[in-house]
This record gives sequence, structure tokens and C-alpha cells, in this order.
Amino acid sequence: MATYSPKASEIERSWHLVDAEGMVLGRLATEVATLLRGKHKPTFAPHIDTGDHVVIVNADKVVLTAGKADSKRVYRHSGYPGGLRTETYGAKLARRPDEALRDTIRSMLPKTRLGRAQISKLKVYAGPTHPHAAQKPQPYAVEHARAR
Repeated sequence: MATYSPKASEIERSWHLVDAEGMVLGRLATEVATLLRGKHKPTFAPHIDTGDHVVIVNADKVVLTAGKADSKRVYRHSGYPGGLRTETYGAKLARRPDEALRDTIRSMLPKTRLGRAQISKLKVYAGPTHPHAAQKPQPYAVEHARAR
């Protein structure tokens, strides 16, 4: 029997709405990365983008556990000598919560053009509103991401 490989025309994409209020950043990011890659579907193939669209709201209400907001650091480099910039995760969450969540999820996806295609299906908003009501995103319950 031949191995099944999905064709691009056979892929059905759905929209998921995730409310990030009170959720732990890393646990939320792993669930969303699974949805973006399509690993929750029986037709998953590692070489084809079979994932769904994900809309995250209330990104400003995400939490970090065990003092990581002050101890964990985010690095970026300009490409020039001496161009390394660091800041704490708490400062980045306060400044740009949508960007902090997007970067965390991006690091869990493949570092190829496939990963760039998958991250383009992620929409993150700091507040409770989003402009994707016409796509009718279904609420998605993330199981173990609630902070205790």
C-alpha cells in the first residue's frame, strides 16, 4: 500500500480563535504551533503546509511563570559589530505583547520557507477585538495552558 500524501487542492483549512487571557506563554505557544503546522490532522505531512489559521486575542494578558518575566531575556542583533540588544521578556510583553507571542511561536516552527508560510497564518491581537469575524473562527480550548 502506498503512503498517502495530501495534495494542495485537498487541504481544508479552518479558522481557530484562541483567547490568551490568563494562559502561560510557552504552553499556549506549543498548542498554537501544532495548529499552524497541521499536526492535529490525520492528513499531516511534514513537507506540506496542512495547518489551519489561528487568531489569538488578549495577547497582553499572557503570563509567565516562576519569575521568567524578570530573568528570561530576549536577544536580537542588528548585524553590525556591537549590535546585540537584550531586554527582559516582561519588558517585551509590556511593550509589544503581540510581537512577543508571535516570536515565541515562530521559534517552534521550521526554519524554512515552509515555516514562513505557516507563520503567515497566525494573527495576534493585544486586545479582545479582531477583524476576522467574516472568516467565522471557531473558539479553540487550549487544554493545559491556564495559569494556576
